Amino acid sequence: MNEEWRLLITEDISAYKNMAMDRAELVSISKGNAPPTVRFFSWKPRAISIGYFQSLKEEVNLEACRNLGVDYVRRITGGGAVFHDKELTYSIVIPESHNQIPKNIMESYGRICGAIIKGLNHLGIKSSYVPINDIISSGKKISGNAQTRKAKTVLQHGTILMDVDVEEMFSLLIVPNEKIKDKLISDVKERVTSVKDILGKNISFSDVANAMKKGFEEEFDVNLSKGALTDEEKDLTEKFENEFFSTKMWNHRR
Repeated sequence: MNEEWRLLITEDISAYKNMAMDRAELVSISKGNAPPTVRFFSWKPRAISIGYFQSLKEEVNLEACRNLGVDYVRRITGGGAVFHDKELTYSIVIPESHNQIPKNIMESYGRICGAIIKGLNHLGIKSSYVPINDIISSGKKISGNAQTRKAKTVLQHGTILMDVDVEEMFSLLIVPNEKIKDKLISDVKERVTSVKDILGKNISFSDVANAMKKGFEEEFDVNLSKGALTDEEKDLTEKFENEFFSTKMWNHRR
């Protein structure tokens, strides 16, 4: 019998709550209080997340974000700034000791990205993994991913782009030299793609989530059963949201 993992689907929640929820799951699972968990989520309001080591004021146009009602939050994972708009974001939280997760970080990226590749295949999209943390289709990036390991637990999250507005994205990010902005935009358009670009039509969040569920089940030979946060995780989510992810101290720390 296949192992049972937990599936959480949390659409349209804030950037602060999304990041708090990932961290709450990590704490709970590290203590053995919840099973390995895969979560599919979206962001409302739209948001920019920056990597743990980045400087908010050097990466994000805060005034443009305020004007357009776009939130911003610092992740606990590394990597670059990401504009979360029309996408499905996933996270997986699982003990490092689990036999499905390679000890080697590069190999674990590849294994988890393998689930996304299988999920995309269910949508009719051929893709491949490009180390360390990208998935490409037709030579263009469709998914970026980031991982951290804390308390002997792996957290990896990433995006599957359903549609992308490169001009709007660059209006929210700081470009060091405005003279090269147009070239940067055209370069990104040549390097980034989306589900809509490839299939030529809009696909709903639930259709992408269903495909990704199948991908994770196939890659890890498990059953993903829809569940909910434990009471402990709900309390931790509220605590982390209020004390960390929504605070100036956390987001402006660099």
